Amino acid sequence: MNSKIKVIVFLTIIFITNGNCVFSQNANLSDKWAVGYYSKINLGNGLVWKTMKFGEKNLFGMNENINILETKLKNKKLKFALASADSASKPNHTSGVLKPTSQIAMENDALAAVNAGFFDMKSGGAVDFIKINGQVYDTSRVYAKQRLPFKQAISALTINNNSVRIIKGEQEKGWEEKLDAEYVLLTGPLLLFENQPQPLAKTPFNENRHPRTCACVTTDKKLLLVTIDGRAAESEGMNLNELTAFLKSLKCKDAINFDGGGSTTMYIKGRPENGVVNYPSDNKKFDHQGERSVSNIFIIK
Repeated sequence: MNSKIKVIVFLTIIFITNGNCVFSQNANLSDKWAVGYYSKINLGNGLVWKTMKFGEKNLFGMNENINILETKLKNKKLKFALASADSASKPNHTSGVLKPTSQIAMENDALAAVNAGFFDMKSGGAVDFIKINGQVYDTSRVYAKQRLPFKQAISALTINNNSVRIIKGEQEKGWEEKLDAEYVLLTGPLLLFENQPQPLAKTPFNENRHPRTCACVTTDKKLLLVTIDGRAAESEGMNLNELTAFLKSLKCKDAINFDGGGSTTMYIKGRPENGVVNYPSDNKKFDHQGERSVSNIFIIK
């Protein structure tokens, strides 16, 4: 069942479902939200794709284009996993391979996907710990001046027995390597944990508006994968405080940031433009052609 709804609203919007707008005041949001366009498409097996377009600078004073993949955390009809541009025979970035999110998704026969962890744009491979199907592909790299990228990867997302969890990081060095899960992605920063916004350092990465990709677990036990387009007049991106407030309004209780910027991409099998449904910004155009090659992605099969 497909549904597309055009609405104009000048109230604070907390959530929308099946074309019905539910209004509520949210103390975390000072702006009035106005939705110019909303759509909800069932992709099958309990996976839903939602699109929200905010025009007239009505979300945090900006135009925004937002895509959301939503499903129940316990969904036996779908499989959650991480996938890499590197082959299983050549982990630890030895092949130096980077590929577009859509290509990795198609190679893994994914129903849907988003880009995932931070990576080395010159040499390939993840710059932080990642385990895929029980095999460590990369460990956190240490550089002469600082650990990249900007010490953001401080928490983790894990998948074990098809159950997704967002894990708060620990101070102990190498804590992520001790996580007992089939899939582990060290990433960040952590945005929400147990319903509480997490402190964010005052850095350009956190405070400037960029395209964003993130994952969250909601209070009603759903998994959301979210992309916010940016670096365009049609969609200006968010800083991480704005992203946290937006996710809180979607009932997220635990949320974590993935790699964003030019990497931000959402793929859905069978859609036009090689399945790319958002507007990746790496070509500096507001179209579906601007995918950046990445090291790893989050897939739904």
